[in-house]
Amino acid sequence: MALDPETFDALIDTVRRFVTERLRPLEAQVEADDAIPDAVVQDMRDMGLFGLSIAPEYGGLGLTMAEEALVAIEMGRTTPAFRSNFGTNVGIGSQGLVMAGTPEQKEQWLPRIASGDVITSFALTEPEAGSDSGAVRTRAVRDGDVYRLSGGKRYITNADRADLFTVMARTGEEAGGRGVSAFLVPRDLPGVSVGEPERKMGQKGAKVADVHFDDVRVPVANRLGAEGEGFKIAMRVLDRGRLHIAAVCIGVAERLIADSVAYAAERRQFGKPIAEHQLIQAMIADSKTEALAARALVLQTARAKDAGEDVVLESAAAKYFASEMVGRVADRAVQIFGGAGYIADYGIERLYRDVRLFRIYEGTSQIQQLIIARETLKRGG
Repeated sequence: MALDPETFDALIDTVRRFVTERLRPLEAQVEADDAIPDAVVQDMRDMGLFGLSIAPEYGGLGLTMAEEALVAIEMGRTTPAFRSNFGTNVGIGSQGLVMAGTPEQKEQWLPRIASGDVITSFALTEPEAGSDSGAVRTRAVRDGDVYRLSGGKRYITNADRADLFTVMARTGEEAGGRGVSAFLVPRDLPGVSVGEPERKMGQKGAKVADVHFDDVRVPVANRLGAEGEGFKIAMRVLDRGRLHIAAVCIGVAERLIADSVAYAAERRQFGKPIAEHQLIQAMIADSKTEALAARALVLQTARAKDAGEDVVLESAAAKYFASEMVGRVADRAVQIFGGAGYIADYGIERLYRDVRLFRIYEGTSQIQQLIIARETLKRGG
C-alpha cells in the first residue's frame, strides 16, 4: 500500500525539518562521542522511522519502495549513522521476516520492530564469507525440535544493541547457497555473545561487531522459510536494501553539493567568489549531473519494484552507480573547500570518510558489477 499524497508529503516535511533542525546540529557531537543520544533515538521511534517498511497491521507505516527511497534521501542529508540507527529495522534486519515469516513469527516480532522496541541485525558476513555469501560456515544441526547453532559472524551492523538477529547458517551438505537456511535468533538465547564494537574509518555512532554462537539451541519454529531457502531469502532482502542504500547516497551527495555551492559563493580568490571560476563550476556541474542521474535510476527502479517487476539487475546498478557517485562527489567537495575540506571543523572530511563504506556493504561494487553483467547476459543485452 502507499500513503495518500497529503500524508506522505507531511511525513517528508517532518523528516526534512527533523534532519535540519535536530540532527545536523548534533553531527560533531555524534562523531566525538561515537554514539547517538538516547533522546534522538526516542524521537525516531515516535516518528515511526523504525517501521517505515512494515505493514500497518503490525504498527508500521507500510511505505512502498518508492516512498521509502524518498525518506532515505532526506535522511542522507545528515551523518549516515543517524539513518543506520533505524536502518536495519527498516531493511535487512526485518525484511527476511516480512518476506518469509509465518503469521506467528510476524505477530511475535514485527510490532516491536516497527516501534523500535526491538532492534534487529542481519548476520550473514563471516571471516570466510563476505562477497562470497554462499560460503557461510556457521552451522545449524537439527536436534528434535531445535537447531544447534554454532559459528561466528563478522562486521555485523547494530550487533552491539540488537535484540534479534536474522542468521544465515548451513543446514545441508550442499556447497554454495543451496545448503543455507535463515533463522530468527534472539540475543538472550544461551550461547549468543557479541564482541566489542570495531574502530572504524567513518560512520561514528553506528557500531559493527562480531557475533558468536556457541551451541545455541534455536527452536525449529524460528526458522525463516523452508530449510535451504536462506540464501534465496538473503538475496531478496538485499535487493531492497541496495535500493535503500542507493537512496541514502543520493541524499549525502545532495547535501555535499549544497554545502559546496554555499562555500564557493562566499570563499573569494583572485578578487571574486570561487563559484565564478569555471573549473570550480565544472566540479559542481559534474556532481549535480551524477546526483540527478542516480536519483532518476533509483526512483525508477523503486517504482518498478513496487509494480512487481524483477529488478535484480536494476537494484544492483542503482547501488553501484549511486555509491560510486557519492564517493566522487565527496572527493570534489573536499577539492572545492580546499584546505577547509581537510579540516574537521567544516564536516566535509567527515562525510568523505563516511561515504566510503557505501561501496562495500550490502554487496561491494565489484559484486554489483558481476550481478549486472550476469543479468544483462541472461536478458540478452
